[in-house]
Amino acid sequence: MSTSLHVRERLLDKIRSDKNLPTLGVTISKVIQITSSGEDSVSELAHFILSDVALTQKILHVSNTIAYRTAGGVSVTTISRAIFLLGFDTIKANAMATLLVDGFKDYKQAQSVRKELVQALCASVTAREIARRNRHPKSEEAAVAALFKNMGRILVAAFDHPLYEKIQSIGFDDPGQINEACIQLLGCSFERFGQSVLHDWKIPESIIFALQPLHGEVKKTAQDTEWIKQVASFSEELASTLVQNDESQIPIEQRCSQIVKRYGRALDINSNQLEEIFNNVDKEARQLAITLEVPLANLTTESTSTISQESDFCSEFMLPAFDTQQMQTVSRHPSGKPCNARDLLLAGVQDVTQMLASKQIKLNDLVLLVLETLYGAMGFRFATVCLRDLQLGKYTARISVGEKYIERQGAFQFSVDNEDSIFHVAMHNNVDLMIAETLNPKIQAMLPNWYKSLLPDTRSFIILPLIIDNKPLGLFYADRSLPAIEGVPPDETALIKTLKSQLMSAIMRR
Repeated sequence: MSTSLHVRERLLDKIRSDKNLPTLGVTISKVIQITSSGEDSVSELAHFILSDVALTQKILHVSNTIAYRTAGGVSVTTISRAIFLLGFDTIKANAMATLLVDGFKDYKQAQSVRKELVQALCASVTAREIARRNRHPKSEEAAVAALFKNMGRILVAAFDHPLYEKIQSIGFDDPGQINEACIQLLGCSFERFGQSVLHDWKIPESIIFALQPLHGEVKKTAQDTEWIKQVASFSEELASTLVQNDESQIPIEQRCSQIVKRYGRALDINSNQLEEIFNNVDKEARQLAITLEVPLANLTTESTSTISQESDFCSEFMLPAFDTQQMQTVSRHPSGKPCNARDLLLAGVQDVTQMLASKQIKLNDLVLLVLETLYGAMGFRFATVCLRDLQLGKYTARISVGEKYIERQGAFQFSVDNEDSIFHVAMHNNVDLMIAETLNPKIQAMLPNWYKSLLPDTRSFIILPLIIDNKPLGLFYADRSLPAIEGVPPDETALIKTLKSQLMSAIMRR
């Protein structure tokens, strides 16, 4: 075996033996599988993000940067609202970029890895902008392919930094020379090396195919796979220019002119459109670049400089909003309920109000937002909305969040017939129930057998009936595995009832 092949195999073995990377690969594959088609895509993405506390906090932090918060007017405290405000694609790209950053952030050679990660995010944003302008059906794949285009470079920088630096020093930032140096020292190109690992991660073949390099003139194509490859290649080259250290003071548009010339006709891009792309890349990627301490080229022209000044002005004089990071890290009662539940509920009411004002609202998204607000603000373990199914003659859980939500949602159902269970009593009397301790003999006597079997360790819960014109539609249910001796004060109760009323109003408008 030649020296370079030995180096490649040794490095691949090292990567495959890393305990964190297989999990990272599975997690990223899961995000890729969540597509924007179908009614459940938003809830599926929200569920995925909510299952990771660190990812949830970082997505909320991005959502509350000045560039996004001014669009909504108030701070964002729920993932459902973040998806609604920023858009499905933006949240998805940021989630994948965040997962990559977390996966590689602990290495000593962090600066090189961080630089490559910022380049990956810039490329993904660029690809999404191009796809949005073309309204291409494969826009999702293009954005993901662009994000992974320099995965080989990220992996080598993370697992063999001396080799990465040696290849870079031989190449002197020239793509052709870097590729030759990589083949000489690693036995293959960075792209090929990245493809090997992405195969292990079970990334879709259409994405892996798009990582192959393009040669010669780039012509317009009708083939989806070739178009994705073109977008990914253009986006990576553009992003590479944005993160390069350049002391020549040459304007960024001029530095990218040859890239536009090569890809312009194939992807329908001109200099004016490039400026718009820069603005969106700057808005989305600069915050991550600042966080990772990676210098990003000055993308602002005279006009965008004015926008930047306006943002600074808004940031200084805007009405103060909730500090989402502080809200997520406050102390909790022994039950798990946040001590600032009132503030979290109030922020949720604001989120619902903003969503209700939109013409694009979907009822399922609104239900998820209310459910997520109750779940997070009150520190519940499991929360679900249970709706009446006339054909089955049952109330069945439809949307859920929290611990084992899929398993519990499937079994959370009960007959519509009058029974003496606590659920029927709540709906028959249209009264919101807040049970602080389920071991109370009166409560135990009213808990049905199916409930005791499904949730045997529940110690506190709430039931919020959904009744319109004396007709029961269903209910909200949420629980904890610990008693809630702190109770629910009147101001929190009022906000919970407001959330329910907002949802009922939306249902009646349909």
